[in-house]
Amino acid sequence: MNKAKRDCVWITGASSGIGRALALRFAKAGETVVVSARNKAALEALVEEAKDLPGIIYPAPLDVTDAAAVAACVEEIEAGAGRIRQAVLNAGTHKPMGSEDFDLAALKALIDVNVMGTANCLDAVMSRMIARRSGRIAVVASLAGYRGLPTGAAYGLTKAGVINFCEALRPDLEAKGVVLQVVNPGFVRTPLTDKNEFPMPFLMELDAAAEAFFKGLQSDRFEIVFPWRFAYVMKLLRILPYGLFFAITRRIAGSAN
Repeated sequence: MNKAKRDCVWITGASSGIGRALALRFAKAGETVVVSARNKAALEALVEEAKDLPGIIYPAPLDVTDAAAVAACVEEIEAGAGRIRQAVLNAGTHKPMGSEDFDLAALKALIDVNVMGTANCLDAVMSRMIARRSGRIAVVASLAGYRGLPTGAAYGLTKAGVINFCEALRPDLEAKGVVLQVVNPGFVRTPLTDKNEFPMPFLMELDAAAEAFFKGLQSDRFEIVFPWRFAYVMKLLRILPYGLFFAITRRIAGSAN
């Protein structure tokens, strides 16, 4: 890593999908980017793709569920690439789950990655930024965290928890000079959403989503959402009374069966 750089951007879950696209977008803007994921080969391919861009991408393979490994990774990044100015905690996974295919092991796996993996990364960078009284952290949740939706019993649980987590921490971190944002995407065309076997309204192309993500990170607003049309639908669902909400989700569940 290049010690001449004074700061860098750290992105987890960067081996594919929106994390990968966002890393390239930062590199196009001339930033030094450190990318983490479990797939070392995919990270190395990303580094190769970015070699002619104004910025530079460094790989830092990592399993975010390993708290000690996360702490060591952040230590190495700051010793090599520079202080982490912007952390994008994007690592996550998804598995559709309802009553018939309820699986405790799969639920625990989602919690380990989506919730505890996020917490491990937050723990590793938060104290450093507080000590410096500067820094930015973006945590990727989902519009699926707004309300319980059919097949989303496990995924929605984790994302709702992450949203609540960030809401609770935002005022405290703000007072300490650290900007905390939550990113709530809708459906974006990625390898993860390619697994979905149901209609995905307002499906957004990856490059457009990465651009919306990047622009949102330049602001200080708490929530970054895209695509907006789907966000409006989900925000409406969030305020509906249960009777009307369940009438809608019964129809959704029925059309999926």
